[in-house]
Amino acid sequence: MSNRISFNIILSLISLISFSVSGQPVREIRDSVGFCWYSNEMDSFITWLENNKITSEKFESENLFAAISPHDDYLYAGRVYYPIYKLIKAKEIIIFGVTHGTVRKAINDPQNILILDEFKFWKGPYGNVSISDLREEIKSGLDTNYYKVSNYAHSLEHSIEAVIPFLQYYNREIKITPVMVTRMSFERMDTVSKAMAEIIFHYMKAKNLKLGEDILILISNDANHYGEDFNNYPYGLDEYAHDKATEEDRKIADKLNDEISSAKISDLAKELWPETNYRNVYPIWCGRYPIISGLLTAKHLAEMSGKTLIGKLFCYSDTFSEKALLFKETRMGLTAPFSLRHWVGFFSAGFYLR
Repeated sequence: MSNRISFNIILSLISLISFSVSGQPVREIRDSVGFCWYSNEMDSFITWLENNKITSEKFESENLFAAISPHDDYLYAGRVYYPIYKLIKAKEIIIFGVTHGTVRKAINDPQNILILDEFKFWKGPYGNVSISDLREEIKSGLDTNYYKVSNYAHSLEHSIEAVIPFLQYYNREIKITPVMVTRMSFERMDTVSKAMAEIIFHYMKAKNLKLGEDILILISNDANHYGEDFNNYPYGLDEYAHDKATEEDRKIADKLNDEISSAKISDLAKELWPETNYRNVYPIWCGRYPIISGLLTAKHLAEMSGKTLIGKLFCYSDTFSEKALLFKETRMGLTAPFSLRHWVGFFSAGFYLR
């Protein structure tokens, strides 16, 4: 969530110092509270989620090529994470993550670029997670004006690590390509995304990989951050305001259904980005840039393969509605409160090749 406590930043700095001294190329855990980093607890948590689904609807796995996942605390959003991951069959996952405000402040707020890392592994609950060879292909193939490399940035940002325990639960051999997205214009983002898609496409051809079956795009995204702590409460701070704001959130998320065209992605950016929004009221989504970047990349890749991208919204909820899940067999906790004066929305969605 947006207001992670500064103590976690101190822990990340300590991890960075340890990395420099020891020379171990492992990206350490950023958030040890909100996510599950113990294999036995993750096993128990998945079992609990299987018995306490947010929806009984069954979703397709065939032709799944991209997905959107929350990155909020598991004890808030676990049931919304859950429908996605058992559908994922791909061995390599390109993860588009946020560059949160606290991270932007720490790294002088870079814009107009993607941020890559150079860690050899990322920590997961079942052991270290390997980095795909694709990352180095991107570094060598992408214009250097379009990206920078920063282990420091990735060590501070929690939105990518949030999805790793779920991915690794279903596939212990999963490989990832972590990509942090910064603010940029839609036109530049489309240009960068197309260049990324071309690199991914050639990488797949060289390795005989298939969209969805071998490689998948995963977008880390939380929806509206509402309340006094976010300076975002246009409808007030009561139950009416909660209903009104979540209704607005759902309307935007519903736009992810059906064919994902350039026009639809552009319209989504206009709804989410303060620099393009035509209303005085717009939601504060932690993911408003990676969701556009990830969808553009997925759309371009689908087109290069002669396919169309079709979206399906799985489920939406928020921290006030979900409250803390009654899962007790864990050392996990909550990194922020929930109330009518402070809540966060989140959803999951899948995108299919047709």
